[in-house]
Amino acid sequence: MNEENKAKVDAIIRKWSGKRGALIMALHELQGQFGYVPWEEALYLGQELGIPMAKIYECLTFYNYFKVKAPGKYVISVCDGTACHIKGGASLIEELEKELGVPAGATTDDGLFYVQVVRCLGCCGLAPVMVINGVTYGKLTTDKIKSIINEWRAKEGN
Repeated sequence: MNEENKAKVDAIIRKWSGKRGALIMALHELQGQFGYVPWEEALYLGQELGIPMAKIYECLTFYNYFKVKAPGKYVISVCDGTACHIKGGASLIEELEKELGVPAGATTDDGLFYVQVVRCLGCCGLAPVMVINGVTYGKLTTDKIKSIINEWRAKEGN
């Protein structure tokens, strides 16, 4: 782990050391710093907080929120809550998987896109909806997916 990362983890350790429920909150902050929970940093966090690695691994694998691999540059969140599901959210997920060549929960080989399915984005009036790095796309249909992905690829010159 480099010194910059160690300093970030040390700040989290100082904040949560000795506090009840520290593990989940510290892991949330760790993921907030890095976009995922890097293994080496998680090991160090556990050692310094006196938490066994088995407990850290248990939390990381139990809660869907935590990512143990770096997500792509563009995080695509597709809503599959009730309103979105009823209005075709599942077909959007299938179309994204086909277009990007990866299943939900994975990052494309080029590291650009990470697809995740979420339970609610709070935009039920726009159902079905997806968000890419904070940009909301509502009332989506599968035929719009390819052009949206191409817009984001164009930002990379691909």
